[in-house]
Amino acid sequence: MTQHGYSPLADETRAGAPTRDAAQPTAWTAPTASGPLHATLTLPGSKSLTGRELVLAALAEGPGRLIAPLHSQDSARMVDALRTLGVRIDAEPGAGGFGDDLLITPPGSFTGGGDIDCGQAGTVMRFVSPLAGLARGDVHLTADASALHRPMGELIHALRDIGVDIDDGGRWSLPFTVRGHGHIRGGEVRIDASRSSQFVSGLLLAAPRFDVGLHLIHTGSRLPSVPHIDMTVEALSHRGVHVERPAPNEWVVPATALRAKDIAIEPDLSNAAPFLAAAMVAGGSVTVTGWPAHSTQPGAMLNDLLHTAGARVSRRGGALTVTGHGIRAFDIDLSAAGELAPTIVGLAALADGECTITGIGHIRLHETDRIRALVDGINALGGDAAELPDGIRITPRPLHGGLWRSHHDHRMATTGALLGLAVPGVEIDDLSVTAKTLPQFEQLWMTMLGGTG
Repeated sequence: MTQHGYSPLADETRAGAPTRDAAQPTAWTAPTASGPLHATLTLPGSKSLTGRELVLAALAEGPGRLIAPLHSQDSARMVDALRTLGVRIDAEPGAGGFGDDLLITPPGSFTGGGDIDCGQAGTVMRFVSPLAGLARGDVHLTADASALHRPMGELIHALRDIGVDIDDGGRWSLPFTVRGHGHIRGGEVRIDASRSSQFVSGLLLAAPRFDVGLHLIHTGSRLPSVPHIDMTVEALSHRGVHVERPAPNEWVVPATALRAKDIAIEPDLSNAAPFLAAAMVAGGSVTVTGWPAHSTQPGAMLNDLLHTAGARVSRRGGALTVTGHGIRAFDIDLSAAGELAPTIVGLAALADGECTITGIGHIRLHETDRIRALVDGINALGGDAAELPDGIRITPRPLHGGLWRSHHDHRMATTGALLGLAVPGVEIDDLSVTAKTLPQFEQLWMTMLGGTG
């Protein structure tokens, strides 16, 4: 079933602010730092790596383990989705301190006939849709009402071009039904991934199981979050799949078996951002243990980003330490790491001069329009933030307490907590949204503040 005439503007118009549930959670008053911080923290596993390795383990030629994976709402949605497709996933005692390891046993073939609720998880939407095409039978995918606006049209178009039968009712968005035929033809496909690098990653992850592999060409003028694509390519290589790069924005994946392996998951470096930035807001130092020597996670850029904003950053014995010496004005292009933008914008609101953060137009289409939400939130606290076509400009002003709206967005909530370290009376309307990627956020935040002096 092929439908033509798709335009990204068709689902762009659905990307308004999500409606809130009738039952409002209790606001959380962000604690203010009583002195410089002196904290050492260990964080749970990477959301991005956990999602990718769950998918690859489900596609592999035999059982494999994920060691120290992230246990969060997003990863639970991925586990549920894979189980719906017939993948066996068993919990085993883990030594990482944040929950069980996972033993993944792939099925002979994915099974259809099920419903998959992606919740708020963009990775589940974009990574599971190709897998559903490999199933035998219909697979219905939907998401939270507040996430149905997230871009899917380009991926639907590309999947149809390589032989996947999708019934979306002409919406070019969730919800839709994939009519799986047990295989996907594959071949050459062109896609504009300007609005989400997850379109590329989702196709690359499943490509080794396509009949003739995949030749993927990105046709857009820009490609956000390139480190996440590099992460996908590296994860494939660890399982014996060599991805060729014949030209920029072009990938060739052969049809081949995926090696079964036990994979240890790195700590989530993007989730480390508000904790490390806290040392710059409150003074003192914060150390995150288990920092990898090499990582494709966008959070690995925090070294340079926080240094640019005035921090002293040091590494020793597998740990990263940030020591605060005030926040100086900065201009930063975050096109490669848009997920760090909320934290960096929070620092900008407390800097000693005007700051601009650019290259982040794509974050308008995340859990919420993050650019608008950040601008509105800072201005509501007395700041001076302005939207740019591709970013935010902030002229620091004295901030005051008030309500900080999370907009169902985990990174918006953590930015409110960061501002609250310096601004008494900041109330976050819903801190529970941090469970999307870091259920232990409040506990870890209070532990960090316990090391003041």
